[in-house]
Amino acid sequence: MRQAVPVGVEDPALAVRLGLPRSGEGEAELLLRHQGDRLVLAGDPKRHGHPLAVDFVAGRAAHRRRFGGGRGQLVARACGLARGVTPSVVDATAGLGRDAFVLASLGAEVLLIERVAAIFALLEDGLARARLDPETRDIAARMALVHGDAARGLEALVARGAVAPQVIHLDPMFPHRDKSALVKKEMRLFRTLAGDDPDAPRLLEAALDVATHRVVVKRPRKAPPISGPPPRHVIEDRTSRYDLYVHRRLDA
Repeated sequence: MRQAVPVGVEDPALAVRLGLPRSGEGEAELLLRHQGDRLVLAGDPKRHGHPLAVDFVAGRAAHRRRFGGGRGQLVARACGLARGVTPSVVDATAGLGRDAFVLASLGAEVLLIERVAAIFALLEDGLARARLDPETRDIAARMALVHGDAARGLEALVARGAVAPQVIHLDPMFPHRDKSALVKKEMRLFRTLAGDDPDAPRLLEAALDVATHRVVVKRPRKAPPISGPPPRHVIEDRTSRYDLYVHRRLDA
C-alpha cells in the first residue's frame, strides 16, 4: 500500500517538491502546514488528535536520549552496537525516525529511507531543527535522509544516501488489531497515512541482498516472522521482538 489517504500541502513550493496537491486542490483528509517553527500533519482533531510533527530535540526523543538505557536498549542490541562496535545502519522504514535517532545518539551513522512523501517531509523538518540545536546537532549530523520505496529500489537509495549498509533495520507496519498497542491517536494518524506493508517479504529479500552484515526486523512480540528465510537469532522484551538475519559478524 502506498499512501492510504489524500494529503494536501499548504506551502506551494513544498507541494511541488513532494508531488502532492496544494491545499484546496481536491479533497484532502490531512494537511501538511507550518505551525510555529515546525511542519505538522493535521487532520480532524476529533479523529486524529493533535497535529503530528517530528521532534528530535524535546519530548520523548530527549527523554530517551538521556534516560533510555544506552546500548542496552533492544534496538541497539539488535543492530549490533556493543562495546567497541558501532556499525553503520540503514533504517529502510524510517517512519517518525525514533529508532534511527536512538542509534545515531549512540554514535552510529544512519541513513533513513521513507516512502511516504508527507512523513518524509516531517522527518526532513525535524532533522533541520535538530541540526540547529546545540544538544542534538552532532547526532543529527550522523543522520542522512532519502525519499523512496526501499522494497522497490533499496540498492539505489542506499547509494544516494552514501551510508555503508552494514546493518539494515526494518520495522514494517503490522496489520492492525483492536487489541494491539497502536491505540494512541498519534499512531492512528500515522497508520491512516502510511497503511500496512503487504510487500514486507519483498522488502526483507531486498535488505538481505544489500546488507553486508545483518538485517534486523522489528515485530510485535507474538507476531509471526516475515515470510521468507527464518531468522538466525531472536531477541525480545515485553512487547517487541527483533528477528536477526546474520550474514557475518560485526567486528570492532
